[in-house]
Amino acid sequence: MPPSSPSVLAKSSYLVRLARSVAKGEHLKKLFASYGDKFEVVVVEDIAKDGAFDEAVKGVDAIEHTASPFHLNAVDPDELIIPAVNGTVGMLKSVLKDEVKRVVITSSGVAVHRDDPNPLTFTESDWNDQCLEVLKKFADEGRKNEAPNLAKYRASKTLAERSAWEFVNSPENQPRIKWDLAVLNPPLVLGPAIHEVTTPSSLNTSAAMFYNYVANGAKASAAGNDFLANTGTCWIDVRDLAEAHALALETEAAGGERFIVSAGLWKWQDFSERNSFEGLES
Repeated sequence: MPPSSPSVLAKSSYLVRLARSVAKGEHLKKLFASYGDKFEVVVVEDIAKDGAFDEAVKGVDAIEHTASPFHLNAVDPDELIIPAVNGTVGMLKSVLKDEVKRVVITSSGVAVHRDDPNPLTFTESDWNDQCLEVLKKFADEGRKNEAPNLAKYRASKTLAERSAWEFVNSPENQPRIKWDLAVLNPPLVLGPAIHEVTTPSSLNTSAAMFYNYVANGAKASAAGNDFLANTGTCWIDVRDLAEAHALALETEAAGGERFIVSAGLWKWQDFSERNSFEGLES
């Protein structure tokens, strides 16, 4: 779930069970110790493993599934696609075996929008087929691993979300499903990290991007003014995304819907000028 979700939900009187690795789980237990028995951790080391979530979903009323690899270093596209798809479908298979009321999945804005030289308006009815076409083109040419890294990531999110909707709409599964699905499609997520950060190298991908282009003066200067002034997309604060997750759990009408959640457009230079993030040192 988004880094701020455990605290948002615990403050709202939910009992929160978080599925993480052993190392990350121990850090979070300490971080949320003040919530006592309202917060617990179960270990899921490999989200792509069959039955990985069977124990984690037992006895819960709702699920927020956000586990999906996000980095731009994959060689083979399957390094991102397989865990994203198998982790999503595997979680849904586990939910079939237990009583759950709602499942909320974090997809991405990249599963919605496509690149275009002209301004476009996207809605929740749009899907990014462009990234799949790019991967197919490279694969057909025998150059699958040479596809752009961003296309590999976008394909993993698009295919993972599609697999979720196909699962819930399957005639085979529908008679067994006692819950509904809601999906959030955020753009780039920025804001305070919740995992243990000891050095810049331990930042997650999006936080590392912010550090490199905003907080680290030397790296920002190396990137150049043209890059900083002209490079950007849409974004959302992780704390707002956490609130959106809570609302997606609580709002009955959210079932069966996709939601684009965005704070708007940005360029790296905007963040440098506004210096609006908590704890940011120039």
